[in-house]
Parts: sequence; structure tokens; C-alpha cells
Amino acid sequence: MSLYNLLMLIGGLAFFLFGMTVMSNYLEKMAGGRLEGVLRKLTSNPFKSLALGAIITIVIQSSSALTVMLVGLVNSGIMEFSQTIIVIMGSNIGTTLTSWILSLNSISSSNIFISMLKPENFSPVVALIGVFMVMGSKVQKRRDVGTILCGFAVLMYGMTMMSNSVAPIADVPAFQHILVAFDNPFMGVLIGTIFTGVIQSSAASIGVLQALSQTGQISFGMAIPIVMGANIGTCVTAIISGIGVSKKAKRVPVLHVLLNVFGTIVWLTLYLICRYIVGMPVFSEAINSFQIAIFHTIFNIGTVAILLPFSKKLANLIDRILPAGDDSQETEKKKVLLDERILRSPGLAVSQCREKTVEMASLARESFTDCLTFFESGYNDELGDKIEKQEQELDYLQDQLDTFLIKLSGIDLTEEDADLVSEMLHSITDFERIGDHAINITNSAKKMRDRGLKFSKKARSEMAVLASSLREILDLTYQSFHDNDEKKAGEVEPLEEVIDDLITEIKNRHIDRLATGECQPELGITLTDWLTNCERVSDHCSNVAVCIIQTKNSSFETHGYLTAVKQGHEPEFVSEFDAWQEKYQLPENTSRKKKNKGKADKDVKATKDDKNTRTGKTQKSDKNYKSEKTDKSEKVEKSDKSDKREKKDKRD
Repeated sequence: MSLYNLLMLIGGLAFFLFGMTVMSNYLEKMAGGRLEGVLRKLTSNPFKSLALGAIITIVIQSSSALTVMLVGLVNSGIMEFSQTIIVIMGSNIGTTLTSWILSLNSISSSNIFISMLKPENFSPVVALIGVFMVMGSKVQKRRDVGTILCGFAVLMYGMTMMSNSVAPIADVPAFQHILVAFDNPFMGVLIGTIFTGVIQSSAASIGVLQALSQTGQISFGMAIPIVMGANIGTCVTAIISGIGVSKKAKRVPVLHVLLNVFGTIVWLTLYLICRYIVGMPVFSEAINSFQIAIFHTIFNIGTVAILLPFSKKLANLIDRILPAGDDSQETEKKKVLLDERILRSPGLAVSQCREKTVEMASLARESFTDCLTFFESGYNDELGDKIEKQEQELDYLQDQLDTFLIKLSGIDLTEEDADLVSEMLHSITDFERIGDHAINITNSAKKMRDRGLKFSKKARSEMAVLASSLREILDLTYQSFHDNDEKKAGEVEPLEEVIDDLITEIKNRHIDRLATGECQPELGITLTDWLTNCERVSDHCSNVAVCIIQTKNSSFETHGYLTAVKQGHEPEFVSEFDAWQEKYQLPENTSRKKKNKGKADKDVKATKDDKNTRTGKTQKSDKNYKSEKTDKSEKVEKSDKSDKREKKDKRD
């Protein structure tokens, strides 16, 4: 074997691993949060869970990646260890797909259509299509599909390079000596385990074995133990991922190892019986790529079939090996909210962050809704303690999510996921602030109880209307965020404007009651603080709603949007504002400010009437003056005429 052949073998393996990584990463990226949705469908039905595990592995093209993902989910408390057992079994079945695709390289036919099924022949076409999609499309999803096609083409090119590099060594004496070691079943398992553990890909080790089989020198007796060893070696990635996690999470890689070791023990025992006791001649015959793929599939499906009925006993065994100890699930959740291992699957990471942010939104809504009852039924110590704990939980969630989302934003995400990350980064601060305002109101209510202060009946009735509108806006905000509903989010801003008007009117009415002695002066500061906190909460709800609307347009220019709707440029906004205003009206009472305004309007009207009256009189006097002037001129004219007649008579 020449140095050139060795370099080709190493280079082919490098291309294979690179193509596999690119294809796996972008398949996972395109799957996005749907992976989480699939995992959420796990039920007690073992066959359904088995199918789900196989599907996820086929999508991301890596059983190791799925196991690492499960370690992160269990460590975060998102999944229970018991849910992962059958999923991992299913992942071992899903990983057999790659060996079937690689086996197509052994197709040999003069028929052009059959020949085109060979990856070596159609991969250049796939690569060309992929390059055109990457370079020519502006749509991100199409570019991602193009990258997947290019990754597949590189993978198949690497496989072809490995096959070509080992072809000349079939008759090399040194190669024949190496094969002697392969013929030892225990050595074959060890070689398969070590080689797979080094490159951390069972698909790649099976691919190399399939390439070697094309020399015609690899027998059934050599290949079968190597396939078994490859299944054990693929657990190395999961074992590494289990370092530094909780005891429950450590059970996942232990489970993966035990499944593959037990499977190897069972099948190796059957192999030794058939080869050395029964003496079946098939073990000395040459094996090809298709037959390797067939055995790989039989080995994994058979292992699952044997161990599936004993899944609960297997879980009990692992519980004994790694007992949970005194750490409760809640404590583990506190330690790790979102494990960084799930960053390997960005779509899943976004989905889990989204779930935690929705949990945060629900907690903020519940906290502030609870504190509103203090001004209706009085302060309650038990409820006050609950609100304080909720505020601490909100602080913790905000801190953990902020750190995790910043790391997530630095990863290559789909456009949709990137928008969701930005939306969450904007919203978590608003949810945390709502909890702060709930604490402020709780403290004010506690001080009122300690001082024996109480609002008047009129004030309480007005505050009840405002509290109802706040509960409405909190519910709307939560539902719009939970459902990512742009339409519901559009209803928040008009209600926020109505709440602002209610707060202004309540302030004016309180000033009037202070002037008449209906309310105690000490309550002025308390009411002002209460109204300020209410106004801030409605503002935070508005921020979240506007963020949802702008995310749909991939834009966060909130100022322009708010200016447009508040200036009445949006007819729908005006209509919703009127509807909310009609629904939330304060009890009949006119504040002094409005009275003064009404009085001023009457004075202005009276002034205008007086002015109009005076103007009318002036116009009338002008008319009389003109009439008198006309009469006078007529009289003068008549006297002139009579004088002329008298003079004429005298001459005559």
C-alpha cells in the first residue's frame, strides 16, 4: 500500500465526516423546534416511543447527538429518565439508514437508470443542484436545503475516495496479516469499539468497513464483530457529555452503554455458537456492502426486540447503579434551568427557551393578578409570601434565560428561530418587571393594613374597574405571547390607552375627595404609588404585544408603530379603543377638573352669546342710523324743492 493510497483513505474519511457533520447540522436546523414537539409526544406506548426515537435519529443522522440531547434535557429537568429508555432503543434502529444509503455504492449495472441509483454517479448532480440553491437563492430555507445536498455529495465523495484507496491493497501481504487479527471475534469487537470511539461516528466506521468489503477480502466472520464493536464505540460521545451533570442525567449515557453492551454480549454469544460449535461455513465467505447493512439492521432491531420487554428492569438496574440520593427533582431544576448541551440542537434549544419564557409570562400574570386582590379584600400574609417567592422565581428565570439566549443568538439559526430569540430577549425583562411591580403593590397593601388605613367606598369602586382592565390586559398579553398571536397582540395597545385614561381620571377624582374630606390625606401617596405601578404594568404589556407584532414583520421599530396607531392612522385601533372604553367606565361621578372644564365651556359659551347679542345691537343701531340719515336727507331735499318753487312764484 503506497503513501498515496493511505492519504486517500484518510482524506476520504475526512470528507465523509465533514459531509456527515454538515448534513446532520443543517437537517437539525431545518427541523427546528419540531424536534421538541416530537419528544413531547412521548407516551407510555413503547412502540410509539420507539418510532419517535428512530425518526429523530434519521432526521439528525446521529444517535450520539440524540443521546447528548437527552442528557441535556434530563439534566434540565425537562424530561424524566424513564422517558429516554425506549427513545435510545429507537435511535439505534434509526442509525441503520446511513449504512443502507452507503451500500448503494456497490450497485453495478449497464442499465443507465439502475446505475444512476449509485451515489457515486448521482452525487455530482446533487452537488450541482445544491450549489445553485446556495448561491442563487435568497430564501434561507432553500439555501439550507442546498447546503444539505452539498453535505451529502461531500459525504458520498469521501466514501468513493475510501473505496478507491483500499482497492489496490487487496493483494498486499501486509494487509493479509492485518486481516488475521480481524478474524478474531474479540479483537474485531475491540477494533470496532476503538475506531468508532476515536472518530465518534458509528456511521463512518460502518462506511469504512463497507469500503474495505469491496476488496473481497472481508468475510462475514470478520465484519460481524466489528459492527458489534462500532455500536459500543458510538457511546463515547454520550459518556463525555455525561461529565458534570446531575445523577439523573448520568443515567442516560449509562443506559446507552448498557443497551449496546448487552446487545453485543447476546449476539456475540450467538455468533460464537454458530461459528465454532455449529461450524456454519458462511462465516468464511466474503461479505459485501449490502450484507453489512443487512446485519447492522438485524443486530440493532434484534437487540431492541430482546431488551424491550425488560426496559423497566433495565431502568431499575440503572437506578441501583446510580441512585438518586437526597437530591429532589426541584433542586436539580434549580441547578440547571437549560443545559448548554442542547445548544447542539439550536431548534430544540429555541423551543425549550420559548417554553420557559411562556412559564415566566404565566408567573408574572399570576403574581400581579394576585396582588390586585389586596386592595379589594385586604392584605393576606400567605398570599404575600407567595408573591414574594414568585418574584424570586421570576428574577431567577430572567437571569438564566438572558444568559442562555445570548449564547443561543450567536449560533447559526433559521430566520424564524432568530426572530423568536430576539422576541424573548425583549420580553423577559418586561415579565420580570411586572413581578417587581407586584411586590411594590404588596408592600403598599401591607403598610395600609399595619396603619389601619382604608380607601373610601367610591375609591374602591373606581379601583375595581381599573383592576378588571388590568386583569384583561394581562390575560391578553399572556395569550398573545403563548400563541404568538398577532391579532390578540393588536388588542393590547388600545386597552393600554384606555387604562391610561382611567388612571388620569381616578387621580382627578381622588384630588376632589381630598378637597371635600371624603378621603384621608395619608392615602394620597399610597394611591399614587398604586396607580403608577398599574400604569407601568400596562406599559410592559404594551411592550410585549408590540414586540410580537413587530416580530411577525422581522422588525423591532416599535416607536414608528406606536406613533402610527396613537395618531389615529389605524381605523382598527380606533374601533378597538372605543370598544374597550365602553366596557371599562368608572362609576358616574365627575371630577372637579372636568366640572371646571364644563364651567369654563359654559362661560365661553355665555361670552360668545353676549358678544353675539352686542353685535346684534350694534348692527341694529347702524341700521337705525342709516334710516335716520336717509329721512333727514329726504327732508332737506324736500325743503330745497319748496324754496325753489317760492322763488319762482315771486318772479312771476
